[in-house]
Amino acid sequence: MNQPTALTIGNFDGVHIGHQAIIAHARQAVGPGGRVVAAVFSPHPMVHLNPERAPIEIEPISARINRLTIAGVDEVVVLDPSPGLLAMSPSGFVDLMIDQHQPTVIVEGADFRFGARRTGGVVELKELCAIQGVGVEVVAPLRTSISDQSDLVVSSTMIRWMLAHGRVRDAGFLLGRMHEIRGVVVRGDQLGRTIGFPTANLRTETMLPCDGVYAGVAVLPTGEECIAAINVGTRPTVQGLNRRAEAHLLNADSSVWVPPRGSDEYGWDCTIRLMAWVRDEIKFGSIDTLKEQLGRDVGKICTIVQRFLPATADATATN
Repeated sequence: MNQPTALTIGNFDGVHIGHQAIIAHARQAVGPGGRVVAAVFSPHPMVHLNPERAPIEIEPISARINRLTIAGVDEVVVLDPSPGLLAMSPSGFVDLMIDQHQPTVIVEGADFRFGARRTGGVVELKELCAIQGVGVEVVAPLRTSISDQSDLVVSSTMIRWMLAHGRVRDAGFLLGRMHEIRGVVVRGDQLGRTIGFPTANLRTETMLPCDGVYAGVAVLPTGEECIAAINVGTRPTVQGLNRRAEAHLLNADSSVWVPPRGSDEYGWDCTIRLMAWVRDEIKFGSIDTLKEQLGRDVGKICTIVQRFLPATADATATN
């Protein structure tokens, strides 16, 4: 007898709590002995259909694959949104998915669209799948509350908006975890070390929040966690040109973290978990004024992280 298979199709950017609910529903539909397959579009179809309107990816596909697997997906299939695939009629697309994955059931969110010009929806999906004896289960939109007690529908679009406005804490409620900037530490201009605030400069494919200073936690390759004072932006006080993320890393006692003796200074992986917005990035009149403000920032960030990290860690331990 063939193994029961649940198929879910989408972009899954961020693998937020709404996506996780779909995956959990798919697992429930086929049971612990069944198989859950996620067919993931990468890049976003809008990259080909209308590049100017294509959304920024919250995370690269490698991160999505990892998060989907952790959430309970047995197999992730990456769908290249080629012109041929995007031009398929709804019936042609459904036939292709069923032929390739032999699902027992297809599980989607209520806003699922497919086929050329997005003409197919969940009603059409049910009709087309019924012809081939495949079930369809639709998961209702997931709503959640954010810091101001507003209740809203969880979506990748809303998460991008939150990040673009520096609302990293609210983005975390929708993601089910703190938003992470994952990257490799690379050489910068080394100005920070000359004023007492050395930073780890990250080369990353992760979506950055709007320019500003943030409180967070850095996860090092050893698994060690450090308090992180993060700056996102161009560093206008020192005439910076390139927008980037850099983090001043501190030990639990607020002393400056440095790589262990004998370790490489650059080229190591680092994950920054964004906890809270602290202030806008601004241009200061002098380096001395900048140093004074950085000192205040670090003090405030240490207070934020030390106050909220235990509760945050407990809340996100399963993600």
